[in-house]
Amino acid sequence: MMPFAEWPQAELSNDLIQTTLYLPDASQGYYQGTRFDWSGAFKDLTYKGHSFIEPWFENYDPKLHDAISGPVEEFTPLGYADAKPGDTFVKIGVGTLRKPDDKTYAFAKYYDIVDQGTWKVKKHKDYLEFTHELTSPTGYAYVYRKTVKLTKGKPELVLEHSLKNTGELPIETSTYDHNFFIIDKQPTGPTVAIEFPFEVKGEGKGFGSTILPQGKQLLYSRELAKKEQVYSAGLQGFGTTSTDYDIRIENQKTGAGVHITGDQPLQKLVYWACATTSCPEPYIQLKAEPGQEVKWKIAYEFYEKQKP
Repeated sequence: MMPFAEWPQAELSNDLIQTTLYLPDASQGYYQGTRFDWSGAFKDLTYKGHSFIEPWFENYDPKLHDAISGPVEEFTPLGYADAKPGDTFVKIGVGTLRKPDDKTYAFAKYYDIVDQGTWKVKKHKDYLEFTHELTSPTGYAYVYRKTVKLTKGKPELVLEHSLKNTGELPIETSTYDHNFFIIDKQPTGPTVAIEFPFEVKGEGKGFGSTILPQGKQLLYSRELAKKEQVYSAGLQGFGTTSTDYDIRIENQKTGAGVHITGDQPLQKLVYWACATTSCPEPYIQLKAEPGQEVKWKIAYEFYEKQKP
């Protein structure tokens, strides 16, 4: 394991929020897995003495698919189903990958990277601009830009994205934000509340027993055990407009919370939690014909509730 200080990283501040991000690097980077987009990998984030981001996992390896923290994003693969074993497919924000066999795509698996594409990073005091360019032999090619920005004068983090299709094939993918937040080091349990703007319903592992949909909230009946998880492949209740991309994760013990909003309609809403982190995973759908560019934005407002 590489000494902590040697991973390429950059600090951002707007005098309200302080945060550190790891930078994409094929050989020295903190995250070299093939699940998540390599840009916007967070090390930490603090606001008003509250901590919101830190490692939620015990085991670290740069190529481990989930050894990553904070609001991280994944794109569903391009061309995997059509590729024969030994051929390549594409993951936006990662590169051109090798398909080893005829099994269905598995996010937890590490796929050999054939071409990382090219990364450029522009650093400023309160924002970072990442650009990833990739041209693959599959016919897929793109320019992906992601700006991680702290809003001036507000406790807000904004992720601005653009994806330009520079290839021969149309791009159709889904992307979601995993939202690995840990608020004030508090464990997953009754102090954590997840709130939506709609009456939420959910089925799956732990739903109805360990985690309870109550009106517009998800609440826990008890703390999760060390290896325990809850999971729903799709929460229900949201509509067809972007107004339902509106989620709060709040720690009711410390009063700190994060309010997440997006400017696209939800395609689906997965939910996963373990003993350290509670993660709503809002999916959106992206389509770009050759030559077309699509844009989308996600905002995170950090807050502290006044104690009565």
